[in-house]
Amino acid sequence: MKLHPVAAACALLALSPAAFAQEGPPGEGGSRPGQRLERVEISSRPQSDTDLRRKSPVAKQVYGREEMDKFGDTNVADVLKRLPGVTVAGGAPRMRGLGAGYTQILINGDPAPPGFDLTQLDPAQVERIEVTKGPTADQSAQAVAGTINIILKDAPRVSQRDLRLGINYSAVRPTPNATFTFGERVGGLSMSIPLSAFEWRGLNEFGIAREMPGSDQQPSESVQHAKQAFWGHGLNSAPRLNWKISDEQSLALQGFLQKGYWNNRSTYVNEVISGNPSLDDDAYNHGTWQMLRGNVQWVNRFSESQRIELKGGLQDAKGTFDNQTYRDGATRRQSIGDNHDQSVTQAGKYAQALGEEHSLTLGWDLEWRQREETRTTTELGVPQLPEFDGQPFAARIGRQALFVQDEWEISPQWSAYLGLRGERIETTSEGNDSSGGSASVRNISTVVTPLLHLNYKLDPKGRDLIRASLTRSYKAPDLNQLIARPAISGMFPLTDANGQPQGNTELSPDRIGNANLKPELATGLDIAFEKYLSGGGMLSIGGFYRSVDNLIRNVTSMRTVDYAPVPRYVVQPLNFSKAKTAGLEFELKGRAGELMPSLFDPKTALNLRSALSLYKSRVEAVPGPDNRLDGQQPWSANAGFDYRFAGLPLTTGLSLAYTPGYLTQQTLSQSLNLSATRSLDMFAQWVFSRSLSLRLSANNLAPLDTRSQVLLSSGDNTLTERSGRTQFGAALEIKL
Repeated sequence: MKLHPVAAACALLALSPAAFAQEGPPGEGGSRPGQRLERVEISSRPQSDTDLRRKSPVAKQVYGREEMDKFGDTNVADVLKRLPGVTVAGGAPRMRGLGAGYTQILINGDPAPPGFDLTQLDPAQVERIEVTKGPTADQSAQAVAGTINIILKDAPRVSQRDLRLGINYSAVRPTPNATFTFGERVGGLSMSIPLSAFEWRGLNEFGIAREMPGSDQQPSESVQHAKQAFWGHGLNSAPRLNWKISDEQSLALQGFLQKGYWNNRSTYVNEVISGNPSLDDDAYNHGTWQMLRGNVQWVNRFSESQRIELKGGLQDAKGTFDNQTYRDGATRRQSIGDNHDQSVTQAGKYAQALGEEHSLTLGWDLEWRQREETRTTTELGVPQLPEFDGQPFAARIGRQALFVQDEWEISPQWSAYLGLRGERIETTSEGNDSSGGSASVRNISTVVTPLLHLNYKLDPKGRDLIRASLTRSYKAPDLNQLIARPAISGMFPLTDANGQPQGNTELSPDRIGNANLKPELATGLDIAFEKYLSGGGMLSIGGFYRSVDNLIRNVTSMRTVDYAPVPRYVVQPLNFSKAKTAGLEFELKGRAGELMPSLFDPKTALNLRSALSLYKSRVEAVPGPDNRLDGQQPWSANAGFDYRFAGLPLTTGLSLAYTPGYLTQQTLSQSLNLSATRSLDMFAQWVFSRSLSLRLSANNLAPLDTRSQVLLSSGDNTLTERSGRTQFGAALEIKL
């Protein structure tokens, strides 16, 4: 008996073990000539995402255009949230349940700029996304959780004129977006110029319940009901020029630019239950951002066994902000400022084949990065920090790295990737101290990261693989964390309504950076079994372990500060403790007829996918049982399908991601309780012709309201409840 494909897909997680009973046809011999023949064959036709994953020397997931186009997403962050083992919080992707800083984001193999916002990058400008679970020697080892490498579209081999027109609705009114891609090839030159323009508009509705000391430092209780409208517009482009100088040499120029304007307005309805609570004021914030980036790459193949690659890059990013709060219709607090990030990178590597078994690569990687920021904050027109306001603060990071790696074909079944990378990291923070004089702090750290990746083929064709990795990685502090300029609590300014000095509370502390932060260092072990089915499906089961030293965590404490005459609570990042984390990861995808042959006809155009990840962590300096790493959920799961209707040019699909609620004991006195999250997305695409298609989508259907609560051992707490909202979209894709 055959089930209807769409109905049966809803039972995706109950996949039958019979899916793995079928083996592919017997493999050919595992000799190296056979491997060369395979490489020649795939060069004549595009490799699938699964092929690229299977042939990678390190554990890697690859997602190409087909995966990114399914749901009609208008930004890359929405694409990432559906990938196995990846969650997105605040627009920043996280792997293995670890915070955003543990996941390295690369653009074409180079580090993304600080504060790079993936919600402003159109998937139409991306060729593929590669997710690597362990670091490699030729890329920065700042990948404790793993690396997400976003490969922008290459210049086309033929003329290209593509237009995508879209419209989205979440709140207030629909917003348009459009992407046009122009591509051309003339002789040895090929170029691509994509341009995307977009607009967004949304509405957050939430409530904040507080039980904490009020403005008189006595117990108080209050509830605020809030609406936050946010809107803006922007554009981005990623032009590329490729020049085939000769059969041996090529030159590539890649640009990337973003520019946009953002706004948000918050209004509150207040309910005072007891005491004299301090409350958030109505606010209107607006600002701009801009990023320019240019990269050049020169490749020279001296022979079939020798290759040299040189590349360099320049980057400049700017942002401005004007944040204002209001009370009784009058401006109460205003914070105006700007930030400027600059970076220069230069790298190179030389590759040499040594016989039939070894491919040796030597290289270097240099980076210089600087952030400058200014800020002026006034309360009722009075400067809050006259010794700091309007003065520039700066932080710099210089990084120099040397690496060597060897891809070693030990035997037809065994292969290894051995690497060694040494990095020197110099951080400098500059600014004014409380007396108005200049202050500078400089730190130098050296990180040596040995790497070993092993692959074992259980069958000659490599359809069954065991992968294992032993690696060293690190997480450098963000430039924002190094800048020691204080930021005053918005609810408790330095003086009260009578102009008298006042303190604040542990739940509403001031913030300050720490120029003495050291990089976190992690030792990791990964092991996985991968089974590639003959019809293109695959199964992966793996586990990982990380031991982290110099863990950075924000710690709140009461202290005497030099910018106020009374002690105040201050939150500051510190090298807090050691930590350990481990997890299990399961992934399964493929055609329904291959995964469940007893239920589906092999010709049924139904693709299924599911993933389940289990995580466990422990921070040594915090007592259990919930002393996990910040933001690491105990488990997460996602499942989905897409189905092409027989006889109709219609494809539809669904994706469901779920994370349970959990409690994190952050310090001895403070914990964070988060509720479950769920994301249900659907799409339908009608293909009118080879050059025209229409895609409809709905993200976050049946939205789940979320809760987050900060609790202190004293009983004080802040509870925030947010309402979910669905976003609808439509996109018309035209090939001119």
